[in-house]
Amino acid sequence: MSNGTLARVSARTAAEVCGRFEIGDEARALLRPDHSPHQYLMLLSEKQLFTPAIMFLAHALPKPEAVWWAYLCAKEVIGLKPSAEANTALQAAERWVTNPNDITRRAAMPAAQAAGLSTAAGSAALAAFVSGGSLAPANIPPVPPSENMTGQVAASAVLLAAVTETAKAIERMRSFLTRGIEIANGAHRWTERR
Repeated sequence: MSNGTLARVSARTAAEVCGRFEIGDEARALLRPDHSPHQYLMLLSEKQLFTPAIMFLAHALPKPEAVWWAYLCAKEVIGLKPSAEANTALQAAERWVTNPNDITRRAAMPAAQAAGLSTAAGSAALAAFVSGGSLAPANIPPVPPSENMTGQVAASAVLLAAVTETAKAIERMRSFLTRGIEIANGAHRWTERR
């Protein structure tokens, strides 16, 4: 699938990444203490454990890359004529990735809600919102998201995008995982606006 090393992933071991979320019994049984993130991800892929592989990669990636991956996958399945709500959610996710600040982060939440939190586009925007800052309204004491929340929601967006057509789900998971690995190795970069 890839012979890269997941250059954008800072974790030294796969176990470090797996400590951020519940990987599942079958995938956990494959984990060895000396696995690098790349080795473990390739093993999950070889075993066609695509759901845990997508979850693993979403938690291994830096937050902007995880949201960008979710955005690209959601955008692919929405097609050329997305609903206004889905389009707004995708734009909100993209806006946060290209200009990560509290204004773009907070703007992602209403866009996510309008698109639907159980949609790929809505989940991509939600992943941006839960990337940091506070989950509470701006005028009350901060409620920070858990550190693994962006990975969890980004993985959900990728998986929701993959299952939009059940007959193509496995093929899409494989394709989306490949794209995520490419992102982890520096491909498909966005243009940052500062």
